[in-house]
Amino acid sequence: MRAYFMRPGRGCTRCIAPEATRDFVGICGVSPVMRRFIMRRAQRIGIFSLVMTLFVAACAGPQAPSGQEPGAADREPTTPRRITAAILDEPTTLSQAINTAGTGSRRGVGEVEKIIHAGLTLMNSDGVLIAQLAEAVPSLENGMWTVHPDGRMETTWNIRDGVRWHDGTPLTTADLVFTADVVRDPDVAVSGHPAYKTMDAVTAVDDRTVTVSWKEAFIAADQLFSYEAALLLPKHLLEQTYLNEKAALLELPYWTTGFVGAGPFKLSEYVQSSHMIVQANEAYTLGRPKLDQITIRFIPDPNTMVANLLAGEVDVTLGRGLALDQAQQADDQWANGHLEASSANWIAHYVQQLTPNPPVLGDVRFRQALIHAMDRQAMSDQLQGGAAPIAHSYLYINAPEYQQVESQIVKYTYDPARAAQLVEQLGYAKQTDGFFADSAGQRLVIESRTNAGDDLKEKILLASNDAWQQIGIGVNTVIVPRQQSSDREFRATNPGMDLVRQPWDPLRFHSREIPNPDAQWRGDNRTRYSSPELDAAIDRYFTSIDRNERIQAIGQFVQNLSVNLPALGTIYPPEPIMISDRLVNVGAAKGQPLIGTADETWNVHLWDVK
Repeated sequence: MRAYFMRPGRGCTRCIAPEATRDFVGICGVSPVMRRFIMRRAQRIGIFSLVMTLFVAACAGPQAPSGQEPGAADREPTTPRRITAAILDEPTTLSQAINTAGTGSRRGVGEVEKIIHAGLTLMNSDGVLIAQLAEAVPSLENGMWTVHPDGRMETTWNIRDGVRWHDGTPLTTADLVFTADVVRDPDVAVSGHPAYKTMDAVTAVDDRTVTVSWKEAFIAADQLFSYEAALLLPKHLLEQTYLNEKAALLELPYWTTGFVGAGPFKLSEYVQSSHMIVQANEAYTLGRPKLDQITIRFIPDPNTMVANLLAGEVDVTLGRGLALDQAQQADDQWANGHLEASSANWIAHYVQQLTPNPPVLGDVRFRQALIHAMDRQAMSDQLQGGAAPIAHSYLYINAPEYQQVESQIVKYTYDPARAAQLVEQLGYAKQTDGFFADSAGQRLVIESRTNAGDDLKEKILLASNDAWQQIGIGVNTVIVPRQQSSDREFRATNPGMDLVRQPWDPLRFHSREIPNPDAQWRGDNRTRYSSPELDAAIDRYFTSIDRNERIQAIGQFVQNLSVNLPALGTIYPPEPIMISDRLVNVGAAKGQPLIGTADETWNVHLWDVK
């Protein structure tokens, strides 16, 4: 029956049937459509009586979310035009800026936010910035972006006529000024894009025109007030709390059940840990969406996600999460859907540089030993079918700039003998048990952790840890529970290494992004690595208008990281999404820009069903 069966020991814990009967997918908590799906296949292979027994023994499952009949995603499209999407997580906020504010983020939040909200600009699937709520993207050519001889700049934005929030309130430049004030406020835990640190002032010329002055040149100035730099905030809903009870701002129901955006769909229902339902925004500035309703289910378990795809309960997955091998197996069996993938992140061990324990983690020779000990090609072959390139650099291997700077990247081959030699040179010697110890007989042990819930990361973590133990380094493996991963201080002060999945963003290695108590442990530099040379290269990259100068800065950046190894790259994994064949205008991103993020929901207002 191929992958319609789960692997032993991974059955539903709510089922009252014996353990042996739990290997069958979908018995507990399935809809009528999924039951018919299972029964048809059971009849074909002659286990009909077994399946009937399991149905009797299994407990009743949850009902379909309100607002959509069970199995709506499995029927031929009718009016109203509805689909079901799913993310492989349980979001705690619908704002990506809050979701990524210095701790482990929840998967799918960014994609969902683009469905219910909008910015002045938007990154399309080719990685090109286009106008959304604005009339045009500022540029030197259209005169809305000017650069002064001393490096200062000005950008001008014009909001399209008639743009409104989902509650009917006009969206004006007062909202833009308010957004800039909140995001730049150090007392509010919102992930601050470098644009907000570089700009000087935001001036509302009138209700639809705003001018931004900049302290210095900044290459991503045209992404201000967009998803890339924190989406707009409704002043009329949040200002009073911000002014009178700032500490409570991020605890408001606004960020989940009461979310009001300006995007193509508006929230009609939000049930924590279950689902949300969005309805077409009739007044969306780019035109009414073709779909009437999207139900977005929160399914944190990959096996459950695959089962729902195969049963026609889910039409499309949003965001990262499914491992490539899982997605490929589902693709082989999903007659009515297909797999698409694009690479947007690297997976790397981020090594604690400020307070490492043991201190030897702070020695680059030890980090060289760690990376030499990892067989990264084997990781790709065994975990990704060889489809994931080795991550020799933080820079995407498929980025146009990669070939221009590749000669500056130091690459480390798989060489466990060399790894052991480097550890010995640091004064350690192997004991009779095969593990290294210092001159006092203290065993060399490091901590290696990652967040729970990402199957691929957990497999890479175990493979890396096994490789290090093979050469004689003791490893304490820690899988951090999802709730604890939101503790900023806990994440920042880890003693050893944290395996993360991150997109290209040089600022994540800038010293001003180091989390510390004064910053309430906010900041994106998880390695807490500090280098004046690296800071200078990052600053040059973001402030160089000339492309050749930017390429030089990228080269200096990737060289510094590959020489000093604050992070140990493993692979660039393809990020798969699953798409039903009944959907139209839905697809994975074709290109990933170095500044910004492209994903499948950029054009959700054009999604449709056949």
